[in-house]
Amino acid sequence: MITEPILGRYVSVEEHRIFFEESGKGIPLLCLHTAGADSRQWRHVLNDADITRRFRVIAFDLPYHGRSTPPDKWWLTRYRLTTKSYLEIIRAVWKTLGLERPVVMGCSMGGAITLKLAADYQNELTGIVGLEATAHAPGRYNDFLHHPAVHGGELCASYTLGLCAPSSPENAKRENWWYYSQGGPGVYAGDVHYYSFDWDAREDIKRIDTRKCKVSLLTGEYDYSARPEMTRAVAAAIPGSRLPIMKGMGHFPMVENYPGVRPFLLPELEYMAGSGR
Repeated sequence: MITEPILGRYVSVEEHRIFFEESGKGIPLLCLHTAGADSRQWRHVLNDADITRRFRVIAFDLPYHGRSTPPDKWWLTRYRLTTKSYLEIIRAVWKTLGLERPVVMGCSMGGAITLKLAADYQNELTGIVGLEATAHAPGRYNDFLHHPAVHGGELCASYTLGLCAPSSPENAKRENWWYYSQGGPGVYAGDVHYYSFDWDAREDIKRIDTRKCKVSLLTGEYDYSARPEMTRAVAAAIPGSRLPIMKGMGHFPMVENYPGVRPFLLPELEYMAGSGR
C-alpha cells in the first residue's frame, strides 16, 4: 500500500471549523488557495520531498470552502469576502497553529492578499510568495457567477478553465475544473466580489520592507487575469522583491502544471529558507 505523507485535520479558529492539510517539517509554509477553490490545489507541493524536507507545508480551506464549514447562521446573509475578513482569518489560522515567522504563499486572490499581509505584519513573517499577485484587479465579477438560471458549479469551473495556459496538461486543468465544480453556491462569486471591488493595495505595498519580509512574485505569461504587467507594477513598488515571469504558465500554476512551475518555485523557496535578504 502506497500512502501520501499528507495529514488532514480540523481545528477551531474563532467561530470556524477549519480543515487543513500538512506535510513536512521545518519553516512553516502557509498556502492559500484561489477564489472558490480549496487546499487540494496544493497537493503537489505537499507531496514534494524537496520542499517538505525544509518546510512544514500547511494548506487550509477558508470558511465556506472545501471541507471547512461556514459560520453559525450563515444562511441569513449572502457570502461576501472582504479584505478585512480575509486578513483576519489567515492570521487567526497561523496564530492558532502556533506558526512562528511563517512564509505565506498564495495564488490569485491568495497571492494578492499576501501583499497586504506583508505590509501589515512584515515583522511577524519570514516572507511571502505571491503567485499571480496583483495589487488591484477589477473586472472579474459578473452576475452570472451566482444566478438561479445558471448551473453555478459548471459555470465557475469552466470560467476558470480558460485561465489555464494552453500548453498545460489537460488532465491537470480538468483536475482544477473538478475542484471548482464542487464549490458552494455563491462562494466563488463572493470571493470574486472581494477581488474585483474591495481589493486595492496599491498604496499598502509601498510600506513593505524586504529587509524584514522577503518578497517573491511569480506570474504566468498566459495569465490574462493577473497579467505579467500588473505584477511588474507590484514589483516596481517593492524594492528588493523578486519577479520571475513563468514561461508556459497560466493562472493556476501549482495545479495546472506542477512540473512546469517547479523550476520557478524551488529557487524562490530556497531564497525564503536562506539567511540572506
